[in-house]
Amino acid sequence: MRVIILPDAEAVARRAARFVVDLMAKKPACVLGLATGSTPLGAYRELIRQHRESGLDFSHVTTFNLDEYVGLGPSHPQSYRQFMQTNFFDQINVDVNRTHVPDGRALNFEHSCRLYEQRIAEAGGIDLQILGIGTDGHIAFNEPGSSLGSRTRLKTLTSETIRDNARFFGSEEDVPRLAITMGVGTILESRCCLLMAIGESKATAIRDTVEGPITAQVTASALQLHREVIVVVDEAAANLLARKDYYAEVEQAQTLLEAGDFRALGIGKHA
Repeated sequence: MRVIILPDAEAVARRAARFVVDLMAKKPACVLGLATGSTPLGAYRELIRQHRESGLDFSHVTTFNLDEYVGLGPSHPQSYRQFMQTNFFDQINVDVNRTHVPDGRALNFEHSCRLYEQRIAEAGGIDLQILGIGTDGHIAFNEPGSSLGSRTRLKTLTSETIRDNARFFGSEEDVPRLAITMGVGTILESRCCLLMAIGESKATAIRDTVEGPITAQVTASALQLHREVIVVVDEAAANLLARKDYYAEVEQAQTLLEAGDFRALGIGKHA
């Protein structure tokens, strides 16, 4: 894992957005995996700004969202489809037919989930998957105990997740109990995963994800098995990491490498 620790939420948002912009420059028709919730909002706002001010072009981009509540239609104010339309899609030039969110109204769950997996495969797979993380270390709606090889499926939400999300609904009673979610196995098939976390409330989850054992009780820990994971966090979320100094040294070396400053890295000094 590449762990990037930044001072605050604004810096996290800018850095995360830069990874998306860099990918789009290399591959304009890239496939983005998107997340909802408060954490990625800053990155979406930065991408919107660059679209408006610099002409960042989303017209060939395809997107797949991680999850959706069961029972909520696309026009429901708390549906993840509506979240994405309001906070991102409606403010860029993405083709709505290229944006995909699981269907929360489909009652044939098995067929609907299999179709979602098929659409991801037909698009060529996800190039960059943006992820947030729950306070208990879950990614998407893969709650503790989820199979680390799981695919897109129906999932029952834990009481902790319901409490965390109640702020969006007004009360715990109004939060749906079921969701359709990409599985951990589906997420791990993305070519690159970009995990974002902000705030002290995520510190335990980030510590367990980055430095803890791989366990189904912390589904984000499965990212340790992935070939390319970038973790972008603020200092509060990184507070419990034991190897913060080393991650900073690695990032400094990466910056020098990208700048071509090989001598500062000790390369060529003894040639």
